[in-house]
Formats: sequence, structure tokens, C-alpha cells
Amino acid sequence: MEPIARITENADWITLIIFGSLILLIAAKSLFYSRFLNFMILPFNNKYILMYNKKEKLFNWFHILLMVFQIINTSMFLFLSWKAYTKPVTKEYEYTFIIILASLFIFLFLKISLQLVNGFIFDAYNLTNEFVFKKISYLNYGSLVLFIANILLSFVFKDSLILIYIAATLFLIINIIGWITVIKVHQKFIASYFFYFILYLCTLEIAPLIIMGSFLK
Repeated sequence: MEPIARITENADWITLIIFGSLILLIAAKSLFYSRFLNFMILPFNNKYILMYNKKEKLFNWFHILLMVFQIINTSMFLFLSWKAYTKPVTKEYEYTFIIILASLFIFLFLKISLQLVNGFIFDAYNLTNEFVFKKISYLNYGSLVLFIANILLSFVFKDSLILIYIAATLFLIINIIGWITVIKVHQKFIASYFFYFILYLCTLEIAPLIIMGSFLK
């Protein structure tokens, strides 16, 4: 009976990234326990937004830890989705994750910077800061769903398209809830700058989704 050579996928780097994400989550919970508890019920209770949107806002360690967590896990989810759709045959596809991670980081940095600059130009910096804080908070919460999906896609249901669809749908639902909440609170401000709001939606919200969808195809 001759031994059969079998090529196995090296997922050590994926394990390290998932473990690193878990460390970020544990650090956020340990250092900011009460804030973390309020954050965990965000889609069902607006207490977190009401408590923290007037102080600290974007630039605090809890928010930064979760933003890093969000960027890593969104990038990993996009990478695993791409891998499930394309089924690459070479082992060099790991570089695709680095490209996605760098692109997402640059995009979010530029997007947030442009939003804050626009707020400064229109003399509404504090209001824009609150607006961005709320949107990113819901993105951060949605990344918890993607984190769980990444674990399942990496170790349990590898390349499962059904799981990808479920996770993507839940992520969208969470962020739609966030958008509805933000629009309700800031409807007067949006009405005053309706044209710019539509322009913002098309360029910084809808266009990236179309680009991501095209990338996956």
C-alpha cells in the first residue's frame, strides 16, 4: 500500500489573525467593561449611543480597538468570500488578504477624514463627529457577526456560500438599523443639506458596496 501525497492548506496565518481579533475583543471588554456591555445591546437598545456620543466620540481607546477589530474581520470576511467564490489554485492567495486589508484601511481613513473635513467646512464639525461615531459603532457591531462567520468559514464550514450569505445579510440588517437611527436623529440636518447627503450616499456608501460586489464576482 503506497502512501498518497496530499496537499493541505496552511491556515496558520488565519488562525493567528482570528486569535489576534479575539485578543482585541477581550482587551476592549477588560479595559472598558461597562461600556462593552452597553455596546453589546446596541441594535436593541440605544443606550450606548446616548451615553457616549456626546463625549470622547471617535478618538478613544475603546472605539479604536473595535475599529481595528472591524477592519481586520471585514477584510478577512471579504477574503474568505473571495476564496469561496474563486477557489484559487495557488498558495499565493494570502497576499490578497493583505491587499484587501490595506485597501479597506485606506478607504475608511479617507472616508472619515473627508466627512470630518466637510463638517468643518459647513460649520457642523461636532454634529458630523456624532454622525460618524454612530455609523462606525454599528459597523463595529456588525463586525462581531463577521468574526463568528470567519471562525466558522475557516474551521467548520469551509467555503460555505450559504454561511457567507447569512453573515452578509445580518451585517447589512445591523447597519440598516444604524442608518435608520442616524437619519431619525439627524433628519433636520440632512434636510438642510439634502443634495450633499445624496452625493455622500452615492460616493461614499453605495459606490464602495458596488465595487466590493464587483470584486467578489
